[in-house]
Order: sequence, then C-alpha cells, then structure tokens
Amino acid sequence: MIKMSDWVEERAVFLYKFLRFPRQIGSLVPSSAELAAAMTKQVPWHQVQAIAELGAGTGAITRHIQRYSTLNTKVMLFEKDPFLRKRLRAAYPGYACHADCLRLELALHNDNSGPLDCILSGLPFFNFPQSVRDLLLGQIVSSLKEEGLFIAFQYSKQMKKQLEQHFVIEQICFVPRNLPPAFVYVCRKKRTGPDV
Repeated sequence: MIKMSDWVEERAVFLYKFLRFPRQIGSLVPSSAELAAAMTKQVPWHQVQAIAELGAGTGAITRHIQRYSTLNTKVMLFEKDPFLRKRLRAAYPGYACHADCLRLELALHNDNSGPLDCILSGLPFFNFPQSVRDLLLGQIVSSLKEEGLFIAFQYSKQMKKQLEQHFVIEQICFVPRNLPPAFVYVCRKKRTGPDV
C-alpha cells in the first residue's frame, strides 16, 4: 500500500512534469489503481518470463507488475524523463531501466534478452507524430514473441485502426475510474508463420 506522503509527492511530480511536457506525459495525474489493475489482470503471469513497461512514469503500473511477477520474471522499464527514471531505478533496483522505448530492440539485445512475452504501455500514442507511432509499433511488434501480448491504455479509440494492422484486439476494456477515463486495449501479436 502506498503511503499518503508518497501519494501526494507522486501526484505533485506528475503534475509538474505534465505542465512542462504535456505531449510526452499525456495526463494531469498518474494512472489510477483501477487502471493499473485492469491492465495487469490481463497478463498470464504464470507464463511470463520477460515483460516490458513503456512509459513507466511514477510507477503506478510498475507496482502491480512487482506484485504479480515472479522472482524469475525479467522486467524492463522504459521512461524518457530522467528524474522519473532515476526514481524508478531507486524504487525497483532489480529491474532494467531504459530511457528510450524507440530503441526497444537494442535494449533487448544489450540486456541479452530474448523476445518479450508481454509489453504494457502507458504511452500517449495519439500525442505523437504518425512517424513516431509507426516506429514505436514496429519496435513493439518485433520485440514480442509470436502471439505475445501488447496491453496499452489510451484515452480514446483513435488508435484502434492502427493497432488492428499489427495485432488481434482481443478486447477493449473501459475504465471509468481514472482521470481521464481510459480504454485498455488487450492485443495479441498476429501469427507470422503459416497456419497449422
């Protein structure tokens, strides 16, 4: 359970970062516990050996990853903001922490990691130029195992069409108890080999 002082500090930091970099942060406040739970309950934790979180921010979802993952689960966090990344490294010393999710494949290579079973994302895709969205999705698809999971929250359904180009969208869950309310996309990487 997060302490009240930590809760207040987390929100103050997040608000400050949002006011400075609104297109990068995407929201006034961190993800709610309800949103984090909606994302992480979709993960088959008993099967996950390697997972990444893109846009880890203040660790609202990372706390749930820590709660449900096993000691053998390899966890990679990606956070662009140096201050937030430093906080994540201090809070989760056992997790690899990287700055640039546009270099996801390189991070996997440098960490001697194989493809990922699952990627969780809090990135505000629709705030990015189309070229960046394309690059991000290319990195995500190539870094996932065959039929790996990509679980992302967004504040609208505007990314649905682009996600369908790369994934089978298994469900879209609406989470009203978040500010703003969010949609959780549960996507599975399309098979690339011949059908059996």
